[in-house]
Amino acid sequence: VRSSATCVLSLPSQMLASNVRPQNSTLHQLTRQLLWNYSKGVRPVKNWMQPTTVYIDLFIRAVLDVDGQTQKLTTYIWYQQLWNDDFLVWNASAFDGINEISLPSDVIWVPDIIINEFVDVGKSPDLPYVYVNSSGTIKDNKPIQAVSACRLEIYAFPFDIQNCTLTFSSWLHTVEDVNLALWRSFEEIKRDKSAFLDNGEWELISVPSKYEILKAESGDYAQIQFNVVIRRRPLLYVVSLLIPSIFLMVVDVMSFYLPPDSGTRITFKASILLGYTVVRVNMSDELPATAVKTPLIGVFFAVCMALLVLSLAKSILVVKLLHVTEKPLQGLSGSACCRATVDSSHQSGSQSAPPSTRTLEGANEGGDCLRVHLSDFSLPDSRLSSAEISEEEARPANMAHKKLLAEQVMKELLSIKYFFHEIDDAGNLKSDWLGLCYRLDKFLFRFYLLILSVYAITLCSLWVVWSFP
Repeated sequence: VRSSATCVLSLPSQMLASNVRPQNSTLHQLTRQLLWNYSKGVRPVKNWMQPTTVYIDLFIRAVLDVDGQTQKLTTYIWYQQLWNDDFLVWNASAFDGINEISLPSDVIWVPDIIINEFVDVGKSPDLPYVYVNSSGTIKDNKPIQAVSACRLEIYAFPFDIQNCTLTFSSWLHTVEDVNLALWRSFEEIKRDKSAFLDNGEWELISVPSKYEILKAESGDYAQIQFNVVIRRRPLLYVVSLLIPSIFLMVVDVMSFYLPPDSGTRITFKASILLGYTVVRVNMSDELPATAVKTPLIGVFFAVCMALLVLSLAKSILVVKLLHVTEKPLQGLSGSACCRATVDSSHQSGSQSAPPSTRTLEGANEGGDCLRVHLSDFSLPDSRLSSAEISEEEARPANMAHKKLLAEQVMKELLSIKYFFHEIDDAGNLKSDWLGLCYRLDKFLFRFYLLILSVYAITLCSLWVVWSFP
């Protein structure tokens, strides 16, 4: 019974072994036969004059980073290369119909195809196997994170379109040994966006490609160049940069309607300058940094800040000059008038001076001083009426006194004339300064409108070019 049970239990294992072992043994036999005396250091052709043609295919998976400061583009691509190995051929019917096997890539010959624009080692996964079919065609599929050098054009930021190249070529073999070709047609590669993850800042436009022969002193090298054309989605930058900058420019233009000699204008423009500074700090974090070119939005913003600072400096200078010209006028209204009055009071003597003249020190500057001057015209009548001399003795003294008063009146009239001339000259100077300021304001206002119009037209043009690449 035990022997029969053992035979029954061993029967399934023998059947399983009979079903699995032949297939495994065939695959192992095929692998040992293919790699027997195989030399991976020799180009796998039976006729050494025949070049090995490597077929290349490329899919852009994602745009990971565009670094304007270091001029680098980081992309994630699906790369495929195919070539024919004359020493890895077998008859599939002789090996249980096995048409394709996988082999380690480090035990067979692999072409030395590289990307010429490589500047850094990306985080690409290491796939150690390749597929080989019975006709000797080898398929090497692998994802690559390519960090490549690219000449970035950020002048039209944020409406910029970048065109970066990925050039594949053999590092050592000339075109007589290793030739390159596209696995798919040029048009199919150019318009294929099926693998691209279209959910980031950059949008894939097209991937045109071309085949070239690079001529060098050591020989001619075949290369295939892929142009990765991408464009930026500008909505985020329009909301966070362009609209605030346009608002500040419009408010700055409206500030030109304030009088140039007003202190309120200085405060208003200083507040706008503070707003410009805040937006500029935020813009420095958003704008791509590069030493090659400055974005157009940065140029316009710097010009607008320069015009704002110039207008603010002009307003401060005008207020300062007008304040300086008003200082002598405030002292002139009393000094010129009272100087002549004091002189006339000293000449008439302290004994004969009436009370109205003695109270000059308490009189106000300006109108009160003129009132004191006009009060002197009543002095002759008051003095003659109180005199107790005869009419004949008083006539010479009266004539001399009238002559003296006439001279005093002439002096005071001349001082008043000089005073009003000074007022007119100061008013004319103030009018000249205000006229010059208004003309300068008008020039800055028109120039500011011109800059703003050019800015708006340029942004609209860049938007149209961005919309129809």
